[in-house]
Order: sequence, then structure tokens, then C-alpha cells
Amino acid sequence: MSAAVGAAEPMLLPMGVQLLDAVMAIEVRAYPFPWSRGNFVDSIAAGYLTRCLVSPEGELLGYMVAMAGFREWHLLNVAVAPEHQGRGLARQLMQALREHAEIEGADCLWLEVRPSNHRARALYARLGYAQVGVRRDYYPDAGGRREDALVLCLELQPGAAG
Repeated sequence: MSAAVGAAEPMLLPMGVQLLDAVMAIEVRAYPFPWSRGNFVDSIAAGYLTRCLVSPEGELLGYMVAMAGFREWHLLNVAVAPEHQGRGLARQLMQALREHAEIEGADCLWLEVRPSNHRARALYARLGYAQVGVRRDYYPDAGGRREDALVLCLELQPGAAG
């Protein structure tokens, strides 16, 4: 993510309701079947890990939502504004999730991804995620069809980040 030596880095901040307009602006551009505003409000209210990556100038660059389970975390949503993709921001969000999960003592991280989402699948492979299953007809697709989800898992070292 380094543009220039000494340049300020984006900040990772909790997702608050004051950021939801900006979150939704990215969500509807990043996904053909976006989450609703209510999905984000419910995630915040439930106490899920919700983080936003914000530029030093205050621009929302991306975000993630993850849910804790017993000794595991499940990534529910991650997105980077289309105009900022390809800069390592998704990797930064995923690394923040990994560090948080390891500090919390999790053994693994879970996520689902569309087989057609080649960029995300390549990132997850580079980060060490392995496919462990398939959820049939998980995602809505064009024309009322459904697309499978690949279930990926990353084995962690609890306490490694702390």
C-alpha cells in the first residue's frame, strides 16, 4: 500500500453508523447482490467485528465484517471500493482479521467465496486459505439462478499475533 516514502497509511476504525452511507456506496458497487443497510446495522448491533479502512483524508477505502464462533472466526463480508482495488487493501483487511482472531485464541478462520470470484480466490490462496467444502446454491445469481460457494479455511496459531 505504500505510495510514497513517509506517506500516511490508511487507518483501521470500527464501523459505526456514521460510516454506513459510505459503506453502502461501496457495497452496491462491489457486489451484484449487495447486503442491505439493515445487514450492516444488525452486524454492528450484534457486536460482530466490523472494521473500516479509512484514508488519512477520511475517505472510506474498504471494510469487513466477521463473526466469532467457538475458537473460530467467520468472515461475513469484505469489500474494497472498486477504484481502490489492486492496492493491497483487501490483504490489509484480511491480515487485520487474522491478527484479531489469533489474539482472541481462534484455531481457524472461515469464509465463503463464489467460484466465479477469481480475484478473491487468488488472494485467499496467497493468504493460505484452503478449500474444505462447497455449499450448493448458496449465492443468488443472475436470472434467478444460484451459484455455489466454496468454503475456505485458514488454520491459525492462537496467540501468535499477541
